[in-house]
Amino acid sequence: MYKQSLPLRFLKQISIVTVAGLFAFPLYWVVVTAFNTKGGVYAIPPNFIPAFHLGPISYVISNTSWMHYLLNTVFIAGTTVLLVLISSAMAGYALAELTFKGSNVLFLLIVGVMMLPSQALLIPQYAVAFRLHLLDSYTVQIIPFAASTFGIFLFRQFFKSLPREYWESARLEGTGHLRYIARIAMPLAKPAVMTVTLLTFITSWNQFQWPLIITTSHSIQPIEVALSHYMQTFEANWRKLTSAVVLALAPIVLLFLLLQTHIVNGVAGRDSGVNR
Repeated sequence: MYKQSLPLRFLKQISIVTVAGLFAFPLYWVVVTAFNTKGGVYAIPPNFIPAFHLGPISYVISNTSWMHYLLNTVFIAGTTVLLVLISSAMAGYALAELTFKGSNVLFLLIVGVMMLPSQALLIPQYAVAFRLHLLDSYTVQIIPFAASTFGIFLFRQFFKSLPREYWESARLEGTGHLRYIARIAMPLAKPAVMTVTLLTFITSWNQFQWPLIITTSHSIQPIEVALSHYMQTFEANWRKLTSAVVLALAPIVLLFLLLQTHIVNGVAGRDSGVNR
């Protein structure tokens, strides 16, 4: 196997660290600004060390509807994840284990949907929501995202890797398809479950365009839309605005850092026997 020379490996590591630093610096600067003092925000030269001044964050938590927006987002994201897991597991199982006419064509159509930009579906989705009288509701923020083409694809690959003997043994014991999925297939597909759960939760948490278009009541809007309101409320008060950003990002960043290995293992199919 070809081995890179020491200078080349060193240069590669330096390049990786540099690119990672460039991408991480805006987030780090938001944190520095949120914890800075009032005079430190406009100091020249700037202070790159957080001052850990908690006044702005305390103000956002205690004097705004932040907790209400947070609960809205948790409810929307959590419900979306649950529906995506159910629909993806059942559709993936059907495509992997059940034999029916046109299954391959249906799978190709599902994969093809993955290539459609979400913006291309905005007008049809809005028209359907309008006809069904679902505008400005929790339902319209959840139902359009209750199925995931990526989730269906990933579960199909995992279920196809399971030995057929598992299903044969379960059938001899009188186990039906739904019980087999819940009791046997899903636990064995843990990497897929974790990957779909995490990616769906992150995507739902970061939703902005659709809720902004489809909702008008502040009482049902998620965090990302709330941030756009805070931009107008706080105007040039950068400490309060960045404090709201930090509070919005903190849960999802911590969740990603804790579970990032599951994304790698699930997508790459490590220790899972995924059919490639």
